[in-house]
Amino acid sequence: MDTMKQALGLTGNDRMEVMIDIKDRFLGGSLDLETARTLLKEKIGTCTPDEFAYGEQQLKGSYTDEEITHRMDDLLELFDGILIRANNEYPEHHPLTVYLDEINAMEQQLGEMETMLQAPHFILNPWLGVYDALTTWRIHLARKQNQLYPVLERYGFDRPTKIMWTFDDAVRDAISESKQLLESGQEAEFLAKQADVIDIIRDLNNKEKEVLIPTAWKLLQDSDFITMSRGDHEIGFAFITPPPFYEGNPDAVPSHHSEPSTNNAQQHAFTGANQGHVTQTGSVASTGSVSSTALSGGANPTALLQELAQLVGKYGINGNAEQTHDLAVGSLTIEQIKLIFKFLPVDITFVDENDLVRFYNDTKHRIFPRSSNIIGRVVQNCHPKKSLPLVQEIIDSFKAGTQDYTEMWINKPDLFIHIEYIAVRNDQGEFKGILEMVQDCTHIRSLSGSRKELIWEGSDSAYHAVDHIDYKHVRKEDSTASTTEQSTVQKSTSQSTVYENDLGLTGDTKLFPLFDVIPGLKDHMIHINPNFKMLNSPLAKLMKFKATLSMVAERGEMSLDDLIQAILAFKHNQQ
Repeated sequence: MDTMKQALGLTGNDRMEVMIDIKDRFLGGSLDLETARTLLKEKIGTCTPDEFAYGEQQLKGSYTDEEITHRMDDLLELFDGILIRANNEYPEHHPLTVYLDEINAMEQQLGEMETMLQAPHFILNPWLGVYDALTTWRIHLARKQNQLYPVLERYGFDRPTKIMWTFDDAVRDAISESKQLLESGQEAEFLAKQADVIDIIRDLNNKEKEVLIPTAWKLLQDSDFITMSRGDHEIGFAFITPPPFYEGNPDAVPSHHSEPSTNNAQQHAFTGANQGHVTQTGSVASTGSVSSTALSGGANPTALLQELAQLVGKYGINGNAEQTHDLAVGSLTIEQIKLIFKFLPVDITFVDENDLVRFYNDTKHRIFPRSSNIIGRVVQNCHPKKSLPLVQEIIDSFKAGTQDYTEMWINKPDLFIHIEYIAVRNDQGEFKGILEMVQDCTHIRSLSGSRKELIWEGSDSAYHAVDHIDYKHVRKEDSTASTTEQSTVQKSTSQSTVYENDLGLTGDTKLFPLFDVIPGLKDHMIHINPNFKMLNSPLAKLMKFKATLSMVAERGEMSLDDLIQAILAFKHNQQ
């Protein structure tokens, strides 16, 4: 905590202790709102965003994250008129500038929603367009969680990031729930929810603008943001055109002279080992005794690289590109190892025995978003609060030796993701970490019969098709939401009017030829059942010539009669 205080320039600032004491007494109930606010005005006058954030972090020992989360609005109300706005000017293409650009774009969407709520009539298509756009906000949230939060935590600033993650999840869930209501035709329930959706998004955006972004600006170094920009582009952007990479501000003056070590002893021990041999993809190899402070971005990066080069030369690590390394059942060069991991069609993440993320393979097929900022991060901090009990149970069971393997899966009509967790132990049975493996098995599950001849499928193959699937929005809890969504939609598709089957539709009727017979049917299928969005994905090519109505109904988990009647109803309404 002293490191964070020094980095923010708050050392020797008695005002902070007074502010924290008043906040503590207010949260504890010994001071009411007006009395506490009056004391703050008398004792400290005004408070900057970084001072507010530091005070929040300092309460870590007194209150749980849940307590602070539930009282955050009370704290902001307490500081009304005291917390002053930061008038920072951020460089062009700077990661914080990009966050603000996205927030401004989101504000335009919220304004459009408010206008639509005032309209005399509900029109479905404009709302569908709005929620298609809002769904991409998950990318903004994912960047914060995988990019900004990990860097802040390295400076001892972990309390606000955990609390903010809870708010992130609330926004994501509100958008997802509203979209389900919209797509399942529950118009009244959807409209009743929209004012709350607007409020919760706007509230989180204000927290970012007023506290998170200004604090990050003051706490982090320009070099942090340069690295962050690279990872940002790996994850993507919401609403805005991807900006150029941030190359740094030549006039930037670091707010501190060395990146702080963490108070977590495990993370301190990892930092030294982690940075031994650095590669472009972030893979590492231990080089011996090098201090964590020296290897985590000290005052003289040139000297650091020279020292590192001397060390790897001394121990013969990666001395030349052709040097191979013994791998027990073979030997490979460093380049070969990197290429194997890059092209492996399985996502791999390795967490060591100290719960620190040490490696992930940088494959273009990655399903869950990752960025290099998670390397060296405590794995518990890489998950939302509600997932922690499950994560911790896996870790504890593997460490205790009571379990060695578990698996989970996400099963949707157009997607099947298989997730495995494997305890890694050495020859003596000592626990050395956890291997997570994630694979898209959608195509594999669709195969039948046998193929023994060589067939080149080119750009239409499943290997290439997965490049275009938006995996960034897939979450483990989606499977539960999907089940609810499917049952709701199935009820809504029942027709009160029975339409004449003048097309002679049966379970054996092929679906795709119907798109030529009934104009607009393909686009309408998602309104019959949201699960039919798969028809617009690259994987649809794999089923184009064999998908019958029986198969499609089964994939959508609805009855064949309901599907046929929904198609006939659309045809009738188009005439």
